[in-house]
Amino acid sequence: MAVLTRRALLKTAAFAGASGLGLAAIGRIGGRAASAPEPMVLRTAKIQANLMDVGQTRDVLTYGNAGMPPVIRMKKGEPFGARLVNAIDDPTTIHWHGIRLPNKMDGVPFLVQPYVYTGDHFDYAFTPPDAGTFWYHPHCNTLEQMGHGLTGVIVVENPNDPKFDAEFVLNLRDWRLGDDAQFIDQFRPRDAARTGTYGTVRTANWLDQPQYDAPAGGLVRLRVAITDVTRIYAFRVDGAEADVIALDGNPVPRRFAPDALLIGPGQRLELAVRMPDNEGALVTLRDVRGTKPKALATLRAVGASLKRDSRDLAPLEANPVAEVDLTTAQHISLSLSATAENVPSDSICGSLGYSFWAINKVPWPGDTPDPTAPLAELKLGKSYIVDMENLTPQSHPMHLHGMSFKVLSSSTRPVQPLISDTYLIQPNEKVSLGFVADNPGDWLLHCHIIEHQKSGMTSYVRVV
Repeated sequence: MAVLTRRALLKTAAFAGASGLGLAAIGRIGGRAASAPEPMVLRTAKIQANLMDVGQTRDVLTYGNAGMPPVIRMKKGEPFGARLVNAIDDPTTIHWHGIRLPNKMDGVPFLVQPYVYTGDHFDYAFTPPDAGTFWYHPHCNTLEQMGHGLTGVIVVENPNDPKFDAEFVLNLRDWRLGDDAQFIDQFRPRDAARTGTYGTVRTANWLDQPQYDAPAGGLVRLRVAITDVTRIYAFRVDGAEADVIALDGNPVPRRFAPDALLIGPGQRLELAVRMPDNEGALVTLRDVRGTKPKALATLRAVGASLKRDSRDLAPLEANPVAEVDLTTAQHISLSLSATAENVPSDSICGSLGYSFWAINKVPWPGDTPDPTAPLAELKLGKSYIVDMENLTPQSHPMHLHGMSFKVLSSSTRPVQPLISDTYLIQPNEKVSLGFVADNPGDWLLHCHIIEHQKSGMTSYVRVV
């Protein structure tokens, strides 16, 4: 009798996805079939791109063949479908970062879906329950594929949102290029064991300090996604009033100015910017962190002033995230640490060959045929509080797949009760994050500094 293995099940799932059966299955919600939309095609491609003045960069990766991966627009509560067609040499997948979707659509190889080989395709289909700013990227050979360009932004629209006079989306990322504009090594082991290996060229929408025109005196919605593999930003806006209205796809409980606000890889920021009244006036979004601050992008006021008042801007509608029950929640203790263990693992999805980091003393590079046991088995519908302690001298943007949590407390700073999927935990900080385990399946928890993720700071929880 044939033995039914996890890998065999994943191969069956691959066939279902590639044949379109995944679309029909995922469209069945609460016993009734939802109409599956015609999937948009996301075809991986290797192109040349103008990232530096000295010439075109070869071996840039994208979806399509027209430069930066497209901004994908979805609608809250409406079915969405996408067909990943793999036309590059490496296996790949797509992870829909921050979107609460069915487990088999999460794009994590080995854990929930097979990798998509060259020449194959896989159909993704889900209905986004939340409005906000999200992003998409591979979860296979992650450092190489993301580092070469496979990162795109998602906007999930809500028809009930307040009206802005303009909207701009910024995809912030670094590139590791030499003086000849060609790729150099994506990481250095010494840096991977510290903050991570920084890029040499910094861009917004694959451009150096792009400028966009916006109505003078108008209200602009600026959506910013950090799709970089390493860099942590500290944001500041010069030349205009600006308020943070959402973080990581969720409205903030109380708006505030982005006064050197720290945001890590994987996180998203939404700003309401009140443009100056004078035509030609400039508004600049800056990164003021570290020794090399940079102007990221500018907005130029054009036309007669609309004389909008930011105080008239209605609040964003809250997303339908279940409220954690603090009286019955079970606590889960997690510690983030370095490790002296060196456990290189073979993986078709890429391995750095080192283990520098660990969760609860267990380093797991991820994307391997034999994952470690889950950090915890959670009961469907029950409330949990993750008590996470960072024992390292580095910051870690910790990302939970498939579910959203509420920030409850921090040992080092006051915090708003933000709803999020990624938390930038500081050195020696202890933080409590509460959530309802309302999405069945195996869900990754990992650092989104990709070198940290790929060298040990990865694990997962199981919801049953």
